[in-house]
Amino acid sequence: MLYYKFSDYLKKRYSAKVYKLPVNLPVTCPNRDGAISTCGCIFCGEEGAGFENLSPSMTVSEQLRINAEYIKAKYKPEKFIIYFQNFSNTYLPLEDFKNYITEACVEVEDLVAIYISTRPDCIYEEQLDFLNYVKNTYKIDILLELGLQTVNYKTLKFLNRGHTLAEFINAVVLINKYGMESCAHYIVDLPNDDIEDVIEGAKIISALRVNQVKCHSLYILKNTILGDMYEKQLIKPVELEEYIERIISFLEYLNPEIVVQRLIGRAPEERTLFCNWGISWWKIRDIIEDKMIKENRYQGKYFNYLNGVKNIGSK
Repeated sequence: MLYYKFSDYLKKRYSAKVYKLPVNLPVTCPNRDGAISTCGCIFCGEEGAGFENLSPSMTVSEQLRINAEYIKAKYKPEKFIIYFQNFSNTYLPLEDFKNYITEACVEVEDLVAIYISTRPDCIYEEQLDFLNYVKNTYKIDILLELGLQTVNYKTLKFLNRGHTLAEFINAVVLINKYGMESCAHYIVDLPNDDIEDVIEGAKIISALRVNQVKCHSLYILKNTILGDMYEKQLIKPVELEEYIERIISFLEYLNPEIVVQRLIGRAPEERTLFCNWGISWWKIRDIIEDKMIKENRYQGKYFNYLNGVKNIGSK
């Protein structure tokens, strides 16, 4: 196995064809509303990560019904994951958060899990208490997706993330405490990082027992701080070959039990200055997999760094 694909995990976990139903809530994040900053992350566009979602002005039930009808007609799924995708979905008053989650659970039949995207510094025990109740009441999995992006604290500051590595560690520890799952979002080709940062990211994610990862390539949007820097030639994206080497190295040091949701991301084409070197994401995925096969490289190849120094006293 080259790496633990999300599709393989879904088949193993649920023994069924499973698809995500995205939901777009009317929510922001503390890096936009002034709690931390008003600028946001330097790469983040005005629509956040949900550029393909329905409008947040629609109710949760309306969004789920429309998306379910479309996905059922096109893909014939058997079960569903509700995915609260855009911005920081736990950055809500507790009662609002409870109402949105409850509305979603009631609306969707054949529900197996809820995935909630958020920031590492927006994980609250009161909400985890409620999510634990939801998990046990509806007999579903709960996974929180955390935007880590890098473990390099200097790069986190450069990106204006508004949090450090410590907040990510604290969030994962809390999630593990409640018996729920986590997913780390990681950008492997940040210009300020090198391959050693990427490898250390894989090691930290593994050491914390994160359950899934979602890898991204850096895309650059118009009307963002990063976009302005790119147009002024203040930053330069890494070459495709470097990205491929970084992502494979990341996988080699990653615990082989960690699910890989994806190896590369996408961006809204009409607002993009740079994305995936002008190549389709699936072509880059195929290049990565072909290189791994030819060079005998696979997830967990170098996963030998935890639980103390190996073979003490063997010499």
